[in-house]
Amino acid sequence: MKRKKITRRGFIANTTTVAAAFIIVPRYVLGGPGYVAPSDKLNIAGIGIGGKGSSDIRSVDSENIVALCDVDYKRGAGTFKRYPKAKKYKDFRVMLEKEYKNIDAVMVSTPDHTHAVAAMAAIKMGKHVYCQKPLAHDVYEVRALTEAARKYRVVTQMGIQIHATDGLKRGVEMIKSGLIGKVHKVDLWSCKGFVKGDIAKKFTAIPKDKVPDLPVPETLAWDLWLGPAPYRRYHPQYLPASWRHWWDFGCGRLGDMGCHIMDPAFGALDLHAPYSIEAHPQPFSEELVPEGTVVRWEFAARGDQPPVTMTWYDGYNMPFLPREAGQDFKLPSQGGLYYGDKGILLIPHRLLKTPPDKDLPTLLPVERMKDVKPPEQLFERGIDHYQEWIRACKEGRQPSTNFDFSGPLTETVLLGNVAAKAGERIFWDSENMNITNMPEANQYLRREYRKGWSL
Repeated sequence: MKRKKITRRGFIANTTTVAAAFIIVPRYVLGGPGYVAPSDKLNIAGIGIGGKGSSDIRSVDSENIVALCDVDYKRGAGTFKRYPKAKKYKDFRVMLEKEYKNIDAVMVSTPDHTHAVAAMAAIKMGKHVYCQKPLAHDVYEVRALTEAARKYRVVTQMGIQIHATDGLKRGVEMIKSGLIGKVHKVDLWSCKGFVKGDIAKKFTAIPKDKVPDLPVPETLAWDLWLGPAPYRRYHPQYLPASWRHWWDFGCGRLGDMGCHIMDPAFGALDLHAPYSIEAHPQPFSEELVPEGTVVRWEFAARGDQPPVTMTWYDGYNMPFLPREAGQDFKLPSQGGLYYGDKGILLIPHRLLKTPPDKDLPTLLPVERMKDVKPPEQLFERGIDHYQEWIRACKEGRQPSTNFDFSGPLTETVLLGNVAAKAGERIFWDSENMNITNMPEANQYLRREYRKGWSL
């Protein structure tokens, strides 16, 4: 299956500083599935509205929240109460069928294993989609969503909110300006709180087929929560927060934070698909993800840009501190180091609660920054990630982390998990979605769904 390549020009176009003017035009004139005139408000439905889904819905409630779905009414109670006029559902398939004519756009904020089936159902109905990261649970699902979004011509956005922050945009602009020259190496890491207090480790002695027969909470539709995943008995070890530790439901720390922290590398360096991936995971099992990983991707030269080696560290793993930083310098708990032939740039992963003047990109050593002039501004400021998606839906254009951008990004992230399971370096033929040197590893690119669930 072929994909449209994300070029630097395309990336900049998606995040251009020139916003299209709002023009009141009838929907039937501009047309397109799910098109909404800028003069109207979107009718939005939410799938998975407890936890992160709750804040996602609040971030778009300048529009009409018309339908809400959660498999646990207790978990979603706060959101249901906040929007009393919205129709309530437990099964998103039922919601989409019944509310088809009332919905313009859908937000998907479920655990990873349900992302693809929910987003695909909405896309096939011609609805615009905002889907949390990682875009899907499997590489195959990501590719299917990316291609479906193009086919049905819907507006899409993956939930990597840091993409809209000034720090990330400034970092990408600094690299694109040539400030550190040609980048040949990138170190990325996320070592924040995934191992310490690990809930999953308490239950490693319970095999899937020996989980005790516990009562399911009255408010939880357990079978719907499992969705396409293999059936297993309910146990509180799986939810609400610890599902990321299980292969059947989550994608580990790499899947959780990789899309965020790899984002500026893809934007600044025009990355698309690696040709090789090698992973060095710490202990893991058929059920539980690694406690920590080191993953290395190799990317070929792109135009006048050299080959790039990108390495990921999580758990207790951290990259080496470059000597240019100085012995007293401390790396943040999350971020990226970009090595160019003219210098090194640190782009921290700025938490959204951090003041905007903190954790901004910096050259190493930091003393170099006093002589640096601001780079040319390539990307729009002053609009957040959610409002950008809303505006794009109304104007009929794609926002900055649409699936053409976030699809290849997510595939790269998930290939790290594939390499961990494969146990050796794999060579990736992206165009044909094939691992060429280890055919047996292709089984990790997709999973079988339970009966009643499909893309």
